[in-house]
Amino acid sequence: MRASVLRAPGDIAIEERPVPAPAADEVLVKVSAVGVCGSDAHYFHDGRIGDFVVESPLVLGHEAAGTIVAVGADISDHRMGARVSIEPQHPDLSSRETLAGHYNLCPHMRFYGTPPVDGAFAEYVTIRSGFAFDVPDTVSDDAAALMEPLSVAIAAVRKGGVSAGQRVLVTGAGPIGVVVAQAAVAFGATTVVISDPDLNRGERATQFGPIDPVAPSAVADLGPFDVAIECSGAPAAMDSALRSLRPAGTLVLVGMGPDNITVALPVLQNRELVVTGVFRYANTWPTAIELVRTGRVELDRLVTGHYALDETGTALRAVSDSAHLKLIVNPQR
Repeated sequence: MRASVLRAPGDIAIEERPVPAPAADEVLVKVSAVGVCGSDAHYFHDGRIGDFVVESPLVLGHEAAGTIVAVGADISDHRMGARVSIEPQHPDLSSRETLAGHYNLCPHMRFYGTPPVDGAFAEYVTIRSGFAFDVPDTVSDDAAALMEPLSVAIAAVRKGGVSAGQRVLVTGAGPIGVVVAQAAVAFGATTVVISDPDLNRGERATQFGPIDPVAPSAVADLGPFDVAIECSGAPAAMDSALRSLRPAGTLVLVGMGPDNITVALPVLQNRELVVTGVFRYANTWPTAIELVRTGRVELDRLVTGHYALDETGTALRAVSDSAHLKLIVNPQR
Protein backbone atom coordinates (compact mmCIF):
# COMPACT_ATOMS: atom_id res chain seq x y z
CA MET A 1 0.00 0.00 0.00
CA ARG A 2 0.96 3.68 -0.23
CA ALA A 3 1.47 5.80 2.87
CA SER A 4 2.35 9.47 3.27
CA VAL A 5 5.33 9.47 5.65
CA LEU A 6 6.80 12.38 7.61
CA ARG A 7 10.57 11.81 7.47
CA ALA A 8 11.65 15.11 9.06
CA PRO A 9 10.02 18.49 9.72
CA GLY A 10 8.73 19.77 6.39
CA ASP A 11 9.73 16.56 4.60
CA ILE A 12 6.86 14.25 3.72
CA ALA A 13 6.88 11.63 0.96
CA ILE A 14 4.91 8.67 -0.37
CA GLU A 15 6.33 5.28 0.58
CA GLU A 16 5.31 1.74 -0.30
CA ARG A 17 4.57 -0.27 2.83
CA PRO A 18 3.03 -3.68 3.51
CA VAL A 19 -0.71 -3.70 4.10
CA PRO A 20 -1.06 -4.23 7.88
CA ALA A 21 -2.57 -7.50 9.06
CA PRO A 22 -5.34 -7.17 11.67
CA ALA A 23 -4.72 -8.73 15.06
CA ALA A 24 -7.35 -11.11 16.44
CA ASP A 25 -9.50 -8.29 17.87
CA GLU A 26 -8.93 -5.86 14.98
CA VAL A 27 -10.35 -4.97 11.58
CA LEU A 28 -8.54 -3.78 8.46
CA VAL A 29 -10.02 -0.57 7.06
CA LYS A 30 -9.58 0.70 3.51
CA VAL A 31 -9.28 4.43 4.22
CA SER A 32 -11.57 6.72 2.25
CA ALA A 33 -11.18 10.08 4.01
CA VAL A 34 -8.83 11.65 6.57
CA GLY A 35 -9.30 15.09 8.09
CA VAL A 36 -6.24 17.28 8.41
CA CYS A 37 -5.86 18.51 12.00
CA GLY A 38 -3.86 21.42 13.35
CA SER A 39 -1.85 18.92 15.40
CA ASP A 40 -0.81 17.17 12.17
CA ALA A 41 0.44 20.53 10.89
CA HIS A 42 2.41 21.11 14.11
CA TYR A 43 4.19 17.78 13.70
CA PHE A 44 4.80 18.54 10.03
CA HIS A 45 6.30 21.99 10.66
CA ASP A 46 7.96 21.55 14.07
CA GLY A 47 8.45 17.81 14.53
CA ARG A 48 6.86 17.89 17.97
CA ILE A 49 3.95 18.94 20.16
CA GLY A 50 5.02 19.41 23.75
CA ASP A 51 6.54 16.14 24.99
CA PHE A 52 5.52 14.23 21.85
CA VAL A 53 8.54 14.32 19.52
CA VAL A 54 8.88 12.76 16.06
CA GLU A 55 12.11 10.77 16.29
CA SER A 56 11.58 8.36 13.38
CA PRO A 57 9.50 8.30 10.17
CA LEU A 58 5.83 8.73 11.05
CA VAL A 59 2.49 8.50 9.26
CA LEU A 60 0.29 11.36 10.49
CA GLY A 61 -3.52 11.61 10.45
CA HIS A 62 -6.08 10.59 13.06
CA GLU A 63 -9.47 11.77 11.72
CA ALA A 64 -10.35 8.77 9.56
CA ALA A 65 -13.12 6.79 7.95
CA GLY A 66 -13.33 3.93 5.47
CA THR A 67 -14.62 0.44 4.77
CA ILE A 68 -13.78 -2.79 6.58
CA VAL A 69 -12.10 -5.16 4.13
CA ALA A 70 -10.69 -7.83 6.49
CA VAL A 71 -11.26 -8.96 10.08
CA GLY A 72 -9.16 -10.59 12.77
CA ALA A 73 -9.67 -14.13 13.99
CA ASP A 74 -12.02 -13.11 16.83
CA ILE A 75 -14.23 -10.80 14.74
CA SER A 76 -17.37 -11.88 12.89
CA ASP A 77 -17.28 -11.84 9.10
CA HIS A 78 -20.53 -9.88 9.28
CA ARG A 79 -18.43 -6.75 9.73
CA MET A 80 -16.94 -7.12 6.25
CA GLY A 81 -17.97 -4.27 3.96
CA ALA A 82 -19.18 -1.99 6.76
CA ARG A 83 -18.56 1.74 6.33
CA VAL A 84 -17.00 2.96 9.56
CA SER A 85 -15.75 5.99 11.42
CA ILE A 86 -12.54 5.26 13.31
CA GLU A 87 -11.95 6.24 16.92
CA PRO A 88 -8.14 6.38 16.67
CA GLN A 89 -7.34 5.16 20.17
CA HIS A 90 -5.75 1.95 21.39
CA PRO A 91 -5.79 2.02 25.22
CA ASP A 92 -4.58 -0.68 27.56
CA LEU A 93 -7.85 -2.36 28.49
CA SER A 94 -6.53 -3.31 31.94
CA SER A 95 -5.21 0.11 33.02
CA ARG A 96 -6.76 1.82 36.02
CA GLU A 97 -7.92 4.73 33.89
CA THR A 98 -9.55 2.50 31.28
CA LEU A 99 -11.33 0.41 33.91
CA ALA A 100 -12.65 3.63 35.47
CA GLY A 101 -14.12 4.70 32.12
CA HIS A 102 -11.46 7.31 31.38
CA TYR A 103 -9.65 5.33 28.70
CA ASN A 104 -8.59 8.55 26.95
CA LEU A 105 -6.27 9.14 29.91
CA CYS A 106 -4.69 5.67 29.77
CA PRO A 107 -0.93 6.15 30.28
CA HIS A 108 -0.26 3.33 27.82
CA MET A 109 -2.42 4.80 25.04
CA ARG A 110 -1.37 4.26 21.45
CA PHE A 111 -3.01 7.01 19.39
CA TYR A 112 -2.96 7.39 15.62
CA GLY A 113 -0.39 9.83 14.28
CA THR A 114 1.20 10.47 17.69
CA PRO A 115 4.87 9.45 17.93
CA PRO A 116 5.76 6.65 17.56
CA VAL A 117 2.35 5.34 16.40
CA ASP A 118 1.51 5.58 12.70
CA GLY A 119 -1.75 7.21 11.68
CA ALA A 120 -4.18 7.21 8.77
CA PHE A 121 -2.56 9.08 5.87
CA ALA A 122 -2.34 5.69 4.20
CA GLU A 123 -4.48 3.43 2.04
CA TYR A 124 -5.15 0.92 4.85
CA VAL A 125 -5.11 0.95 8.66
CA THR A 126 -6.01 -1.47 11.45
CA ILE A 127 -8.04 -0.66 14.55
CA ARG A 128 -9.74 -2.65 17.30
CA SER A 129 -13.16 -3.70 16.09
CA GLY A 130 -14.90 -1.88 18.96
CA PHE A 131 -13.28 1.38 17.88
CA ALA A 132 -14.62 1.16 14.30
CA PHE A 133 -18.18 2.50 14.39
CA ASP A 134 -20.71 1.73 11.67
CA VAL A 135 -22.11 4.85 9.98
CA PRO A 136 -25.41 5.04 8.09
CA ASP A 137 -25.49 5.51 4.33
CA THR A 138 -26.80 9.06 4.82
CA VAL A 139 -23.47 10.06 6.40
CA SER A 140 -20.72 10.91 3.89
CA ASP A 141 -17.15 9.67 4.09
CA ASP A 142 -16.02 13.21 4.94
CA ALA A 143 -18.49 13.49 7.81
CA ALA A 144 -17.56 10.01 9.03
CA ALA A 145 -13.92 11.12 9.27
CA LEU A 146 -14.91 14.34 11.06
CA MET A 147 -16.64 12.44 13.87
CA GLU A 148 -13.22 12.78 15.51
CA PRO A 149 -13.21 16.59 15.94
CA LEU A 150 -16.92 16.38 16.78
CA SER A 151 -15.95 13.97 19.55
CA VAL A 152 -13.57 16.60 20.94
CA ALA A 153 -16.50 19.01 20.94
CA ILE A 154 -18.81 16.53 22.67
CA ALA A 155 -16.16 15.87 25.33
CA ALA A 156 -15.84 19.63 25.89
CA VAL A 157 -19.55 20.39 26.25
CA ARG A 158 -19.99 17.37 28.52
CA LYS A 159 -17.09 18.51 30.68
CA GLY A 160 -18.64 21.97 30.89
CA GLY A 161 -22.00 20.52 31.84
CA VAL A 162 -23.74 22.38 29.01
CA SER A 163 -27.49 21.93 29.29
CA ALA A 164 -30.84 23.44 28.32
CA GLY A 165 -31.21 27.18 28.73
CA GLN A 166 -27.55 27.98 29.34
CA ARG A 167 -25.41 30.76 27.91
CA VAL A 168 -22.16 29.52 26.40
CA LEU A 169 -19.10 31.39 25.16
CA VAL A 170 -16.73 29.76 22.64
CA THR A 171 -13.39 31.47 22.06
CA GLY A 172 -11.72 30.70 18.74
CA ALA A 173 -13.69 30.26 15.51
CA GLY A 174 -11.46 27.70 13.84
CA PRO A 175 -12.80 24.25 12.94
CA ILE A 176 -12.89 23.02 16.56
CA GLY A 177 -14.54 26.22 17.77
CA VAL A 178 -17.24 25.98 15.11
CA VAL A 179 -17.94 22.34 15.93
CA VAL A 180 -17.97 23.10 19.68
CA ALA A 181 -20.49 25.88 19.07
CA GLN A 182 -22.70 23.47 17.12
CA ALA A 183 -22.43 20.87 19.87
CA ALA A 184 -23.36 23.45 22.52
CA VAL A 185 -26.53 24.27 20.58
CA ALA A 186 -27.29 20.57 20.18
CA PHE A 187 -26.90 20.06 23.93
CA GLY A 188 -29.50 22.74 24.63
CA ALA A 189 -27.65 26.03 25.09
CA THR A 190 -30.01 28.85 24.14
CA THR A 191 -27.28 31.47 23.68
CA VAL A 192 -24.00 30.54 22.00
CA VAL A 193 -21.50 33.33 21.38
CA ILE A 194 -18.29 32.73 19.42
CA SER A 195 -15.36 35.13 19.68
CA ASP A 196 -12.42 35.47 17.31
CA PRO A 197 -10.07 38.34 16.36
CA ASP A 198 -10.75 37.45 12.71
CA LEU A 199 -14.28 38.77 12.31
CA ASN A 200 -14.70 36.90 9.03
CA ARG A 201 -14.11 33.58 10.79
CA GLY A 202 -16.63 34.49 13.46
CA GLU A 203 -19.18 35.50 10.85
CA ARG A 204 -18.64 32.22 8.99
CA ALA A 205 -19.72 30.33 12.11
CA THR A 206 -23.25 31.70 11.71
CA GLN A 207 -23.72 29.34 8.74
CA PHE A 208 -23.83 26.45 11.20
CA GLY A 209 -26.71 27.47 13.43
CA PRO A 210 -27.88 30.11 15.93
CA ILE A 211 -24.36 31.22 16.80
CA ASP A 212 -23.59 34.88 17.54
CA PRO A 213 -20.12 36.12 16.42
CA VAL A 214 -18.41 38.89 18.37
CA ALA A 215 -15.02 40.57 18.54
CA PRO A 216 -12.96 39.68 21.64
CA SER A 217 -13.35 43.25 22.90
CA ALA A 218 -17.13 42.79 23.08
CA VAL A 219 -17.16 39.59 25.14
CA ALA A 220 -17.32 41.37 28.50
CA ASP A 221 -20.44 43.30 27.41
CA LEU A 222 -22.30 40.09 26.51
CA GLY A 223 -21.65 38.11 29.68
CA PRO A 224 -21.99 36.62 32.10
CA PHE A 225 -21.89 33.09 30.72
CA ASP A 226 -22.58 29.77 32.43
CA VAL A 227 -19.87 27.96 30.47
CA ALA A 228 -16.89 29.16 28.45
CA ILE A 229 -15.05 26.78 26.13
CA GLU A 230 -11.62 28.03 25.03
CA CYS A 231 -10.58 26.64 21.64
CA SER A 232 -7.75 28.93 20.52
CA GLY A 233 -4.94 28.34 23.01
CA ALA A 234 -4.36 32.10 23.22
CA PRO A 235 -3.66 33.33 26.79
CA ALA A 236 -5.68 36.52 26.18
CA ALA A 237 -8.68 34.42 25.16
CA MET A 238 -8.30 32.25 28.27
CA ASP A 239 -8.27 35.33 30.49
CA SER A 240 -11.26 36.86 28.73
CA ALA A 241 -13.20 33.60 28.97
CA LEU A 242 -12.46 33.25 32.69
CA ARG A 243 -13.57 36.80 33.45
CA SER A 244 -16.77 36.37 31.42
CA LEU A 245 -18.15 33.63 33.68
CA ARG A 246 -20.89 34.04 36.21
CA PRO A 247 -20.25 32.76 39.77
CA ALA A 248 -19.92 28.95 39.85
CA GLY A 249 -19.34 28.93 36.09
CA THR A 250 -17.03 26.55 34.25
CA LEU A 251 -14.13 27.18 31.88
CA VAL A 252 -13.15 24.25 29.65
CA LEU A 253 -9.73 24.41 27.99
CA VAL A 254 -9.60 22.74 24.58
CA GLY A 255 -6.96 24.73 22.67
CA MET A 256 -3.33 23.93 23.46
CA GLY A 257 -1.77 27.05 24.96
CA PRO A 258 1.73 27.82 26.27
CA ASP A 259 3.22 25.89 29.18
CA ASN A 260 2.70 28.76 31.62
CA ILE A 261 0.11 31.53 31.77
CA THR A 262 -0.97 34.19 34.27
CA VAL A 263 -4.33 33.41 35.89
CA ALA A 264 -6.64 35.94 37.56
CA LEU A 265 -6.76 34.03 40.85
CA PRO A 266 -9.08 36.45 42.69
CA VAL A 267 -11.67 36.02 39.93
CA LEU A 268 -11.25 32.25 40.07
CA GLN A 269 -11.44 32.11 43.86
CA ASN A 270 -14.09 34.68 44.63
CA ARG A 271 -16.53 33.39 42.01
CA GLU A 272 -15.80 29.71 42.86
CA LEU A 273 -15.14 28.99 39.19
CA VAL A 274 -14.22 25.58 37.83
CA VAL A 275 -11.36 25.40 35.32
CA THR A 276 -10.82 22.07 33.60
CA GLY A 277 -9.37 20.64 30.43
CA VAL A 278 -10.21 17.95 27.93
CA PHE A 279 -7.72 15.49 26.50
CA ARG A 280 -9.18 13.78 23.47
CA TYR A 281 -12.45 11.98 24.35
CA ALA A 282 -14.09 8.83 25.67
CA ASN A 283 -17.44 7.24 24.83
CA THR A 284 -18.39 9.95 22.31
CA TRP A 285 -18.75 8.22 18.93
CA PRO A 286 -22.35 6.96 19.27
CA THR A 287 -23.46 10.47 20.26
CA ALA A 288 -21.47 12.05 17.42
CA ILE A 289 -22.99 9.74 14.82
CA GLU A 290 -26.53 10.43 16.07
CA LEU A 291 -26.00 14.21 16.07
CA VAL A 292 -24.89 14.08 12.44
CA ARG A 293 -27.48 11.51 11.35
CA THR A 294 -30.30 13.64 12.72
CA GLY A 295 -28.95 16.89 11.29
CA ARG A 296 -28.28 18.51 14.63
CA VAL A 297 -24.62 18.99 13.69
CA GLU A 298 -23.40 19.78 10.17
CA LEU A 299 -19.97 18.47 9.22
CA ASP A 300 -19.93 18.32 5.41
CA ARG A 301 -20.05 22.10 5.02
CA LEU A 302 -16.93 22.41 7.17
CA VAL A 303 -14.90 20.90 4.32
CA THR A 304 -13.20 23.50 2.13
CA GLY A 305 -10.75 21.35 0.19
CA HIS A 306 -9.88 17.79 -0.88
CA TYR A 307 -6.42 16.38 -1.59
CA ALA A 308 -4.98 13.13 -2.90
CA LEU A 309 -2.57 11.12 -0.74
CA ASP A 310 0.46 12.42 -2.64
CA GLU A 311 -0.77 15.96 -1.91
CA THR A 312 -0.69 15.50 1.87
CA GLY A 313 2.20 17.94 2.27
CA THR A 314 0.25 20.60 0.35
CA ALA A 315 -2.76 20.01 2.59
CA LEU A 316 -0.63 20.31 5.74
CA ARG A 317 0.77 23.64 4.54
CA ALA A 318 -2.70 24.92 3.68
CA VAL A 319 -4.09 24.37 7.19
CA SER A 320 -2.74 27.72 8.36
CA ASP A 321 -4.78 29.58 5.71
CA SER A 322 -7.73 31.09 7.58
CA ALA A 323 -9.81 30.81 4.41
CA HIS A 324 -10.04 27.09 5.11
CA LEU A 325 -12.08 25.39 7.81
CA LYS A 326 -11.42 21.69 7.24
CA LEU A 327 -9.30 19.89 4.65
CA ILE A 328 -9.68 16.24 3.69
CA VAL A 329 -7.12 13.81 2.27
CA ASN A 330 -8.63 10.98 0.20
CA PRO A 331 -6.07 8.14 0.13
CA GLN A 332 -7.88 6.23 -2.63
CA ARG A 333 -7.80 9.15 -5.13
